[in-house]
Amino acid sequence: MNVAAIQMVSGQSLTQNLRAAGELLAQAAEQGAELAVLPEYFCLLGQKDSDKLQAQEAPGSGPVQDFLAEAARSHGLWIVGGTLPLSTRDPGRVRNACLVHDPAGRCVARYDKIHLFRFSNGNERYDESRTLEPGTEAVSFELPSADGHRWRVGLSVCYDLRFPELYRQLQADLLLVPSAFTHTTGQAHWELLLRARAVENLAYVVAAAQGGLHDNGRRTWGQSMLVDPWGSVLAQQAEGPAVVMAQLHASQLASVRTQLPSLDHRAL
Repeated sequence: MNVAAIQMVSGQSLTQNLRAAGELLAQAAEQGAELAVLPEYFCLLGQKDSDKLQAQEAPGSGPVQDFLAEAARSHGLWIVGGTLPLSTRDPGRVRNACLVHDPAGRCVARYDKIHLFRFSNGNERYDESRTLEPGTEAVSFELPSADGHRWRVGLSVCYDLRFPELYRQLQADLLLVPSAFTHTTGQAHWELLLRARAVENLAYVVAAAQGGLHDNGRRTWGQSMLVDPWGSVLAQQAEGPAVVMAQLHASQLASVRTQLPSLDHRAL
């Protein structure tokens, strides 16, 4: 199965972000992708946290959701829509939601980011809980690929990457990690964590990231990559908008899990 991780440098204009995402999704489809994964906050990376509240949509309706459905339908592509802000009962907080659309444009899965990022080193400070309400459920879905294999695909978002128990619960063949890692934390831990999640779950990992200097002054790490179940990096992009492609093989997945059946050896 051909899979694309879409790397972006999203800014404060929703219209411009959707246009950029549309162009990259078109490139992915032209290159033969069956599945394309957008990064976290692909539709908006605002000047302040509360900008998410201004851009929020009701579940099932809104310009970002309409864009994802139409892009999936027009390209005949599975699209994992990074994240977008969906409304909650709390007017001061939204869910950071990852939506999956099938090639017919139907929304077939929704995952709300469970683990909310908090970081402070004296120079940088982030606290997502100020504007985000955490999700509560792990989510996976089945993706039938052109080669006949039905992939079990597990969803996660960015900071979730630091919590291996979530990935154990997913029990997936393919783990997706749309992200907007900071340059500081990404430089230290991004590749290490992605390869660890691949190895310990004997699964493919596709990580689509924000990567570069944004118009709000924030710098994200980038390094979108695809990793195989043995922990080898199949493809990678340092910074800037890009379509990062690789082919995933169900036969390799089965071979690795047969040679090293560690998933069957779990005692706890």
